[in-house]
Amino acid sequence: MTAVQVMGIEGIPEVQEGDDLSQHILSSLNQQGLALEVGDILVVTQKVVSKAEGRVVNLDDISASQIAIQLSEGSHRDPRHTEVILRESRRIVRMDRGNIISETRHGFICANAGVDASNLPETGTVAMLPVDPDVSARNIRQGILARTGVGVAVIISDTFGRPWREGAVNVAIGVSGMDSVVDYREKEDAYGQMMRTTVIAISDEIASAAELVTGKTDGVPVALIRGYEYTEGDDGARKLVRSPERDMFR
Repeated sequence: MTAVQVMGIEGIPEVQEGDDLSQHILSSLNQQGLALEVGDILVVTQKVVSKAEGRVVNLDDISASQIAIQLSEGSHRDPRHTEVILRESRRIVRMDRGNIISETRHGFICANAGVDASNLPETGTVAMLPVDPDVSARNIRQGILARTGVGVAVIISDTFGRPWREGAVNVAIGVSGMDSVVDYREKEDAYGQMMRTTVIAISDEIASAAELVTGKTDGVPVALIRGYEYTEGDDGARKLVRSPERDMFR
């Protein structure tokens, strides 16, 4: 019987700028009596990656522009927080009732350019997305390989809202060591019908599964996924970003 395990990695300390996340992960696994196996997948939440990479800013160091002040009127958001959102945005997709949907420099369409203040120990600070989450994932994977000799895949996850559906889900913003999608095009289904358009964002599905054990308030920023047979690759999460010419809603 096919089975996939999803395990939370507990005991990871509060991450500081410059920390080696691969070392933190391996130490915590050891404390839990776990050892990585070839083919495992590690899902690491964006917030600890941003902390380690110095992508946290103190709002006392930010001066809000006039447009940030205007956009913050009627909302509960500090204008300086809005200023960081604007700086991290390539373009504003939609603004309504204090909500900002923007496109990041990575090409992600998400609320507030991924800038938020949750799960940060110091008040008056906000975290930004990693500069290149694919590189972040690769660095963690290579750090683990160098220390253990075990080849794993690494996914950096973040929480995005979804158009037309309530609730948010975790998705992959960085991927290393595995193909980020499974392409079924030109393959037959169980009844012999040729599939023409089906491409599954498997790294998003894995990131969402990991949230079952990481949560948002449990202090468990890393999950271990075991038992899913993926195709090795390093095309990154950028493959998940739909090109403008194929975007029907742009």
